[in-house]
Amino acid sequence: MVKSKSWTMVKHFEGLPKLEDFKLEEKELPPLKDGELLLESVFLSVDPYMRPYSKRMMKPGDVMIGSQVARVVESKNPAFEVGTYHVTNVGWTTHFISDGAGFQSLPKEWPENLPRSLAVGAAGMPGYTAYFGLLEICNPKEGEVVLVNCAAGAVGSLVGQIAKIKGCKVVGSAGSDDKVTYLKEIGFDEAFNYKTVNSLEEALKNASPEGYDCYFENVGGNYADVALQQMKQFGRISVCGAISLYNDSVPATGPYIQTYMLFKQLRMEGFLVTRWMQRYPEAQKHLLKWIAEGKLKYHEHVTNGFENMPAGFIGMLTGENIGKAVIKV
Repeated sequence: MVKSKSWTMVKHFEGLPKLEDFKLEEKELPPLKDGELLLESVFLSVDPYMRPYSKRMMKPGDVMIGSQVARVVESKNPAFEVGTYHVTNVGWTTHFISDGAGFQSLPKEWPENLPRSLAVGAAGMPGYTAYFGLLEICNPKEGEVVLVNCAAGAVGSLVGQIAKIKGCKVVGSAGSDDKVTYLKEIGFDEAFNYKTVNSLEEALKNASPEGYDCYFENVGGNYADVALQQMKQFGRISVCGAISLYNDSVPATGPYIQTYMLFKQLRMEGFLVTRWMQRYPEAQKHLLKWIAEGKLKYHEHVTNGFENMPAGFIGMLTGENIGKAVIKV
């Protein structure tokens, strides 16, 4: 018998999640039936979306939502060979039985010099989010100015680099001096620590006095209120996330945005990356090519040990990571 460990949510989070909000449980898995396969998680992903979606999708006692790169260790399904790797969405668990429905298989030509964790990172969902969210919604043109906040995160760091590939000037903000240094290392034209500047408005103006054509939004809240005022005419805003608001117990209020939208004739659009699910292979092909060519650099913040998943999740929400936060089992 194979034993599976899973992290469940004890109760819905109030404010920032705490370690006591999670419980580690263990169960024995039954023998495989025809058509089934047994997988073990190798890398698990922790992402900002898990915070708001846990309230929408889960009830206390459920296994925490999330994706992983998993390896087939036993198969009674001829479509899935032992030893192959797949991206799945079965939550925070070490072993599981499946019929393979909904799997995203890693390509057989996966580069040997690249970690498979990238399938939940720069060449996976965060990469797809950056690729489609920037190119389909903002549609940046060569020479335009692109603003990215949370720019040292899993998505933002890729957005900035893809914008550079497209010939844009890129401005990024992050929450530490180390992150700002990282942004400059990967090619951002301007970068600043939003926590230490005297004025966010002045920092944005200094970075691009002429304003911004595109704004990739990951933060929301007061940052967005300030940034919208500095958009150029016909600017485009891609709303990927609002991490500054996810842990608020009381909904925040801010200035009304309609006047900025109206008089600057802005276009703002929110998105969920699953809109382009049928085009994931296209995005992954481009992302892996850019990585191989050295045009797209990645950084992983790896937490070792399945027992440390809650700490890794909380650390990601508080900004401990540069690049993609992953858990290595």
